[in-house]
Amino acid sequence: MYQDPIVEEIHKIREEYSQSFNHDLKALFADLQKQQAESGRKVVNLSRQPSLTPGEPGQVTEPGEEATNSSHH
Repeated sequence: MYQDPIVEEIHKIREEYSQSFNHDLKALFADLQKQQAESGRKVVNLSRQPSLTPGEPGQVTEPGEEATNSSHH
């Protein structure tokens, strides 16, 4: 079976990252959330679950800003 060296490298990095948190999913999740917050990038929620902020799923809102609907009816 062919083994892609890029995929193998990704698996190795993922395993090392997980080991660095002793495979603790809560710690991994907290670190990823911290990285996300520090990135300064906007995060889009594409889930169909009701969100805690006003607007439709998939809309980006800034704190204190109302979601706008860009679709045309």
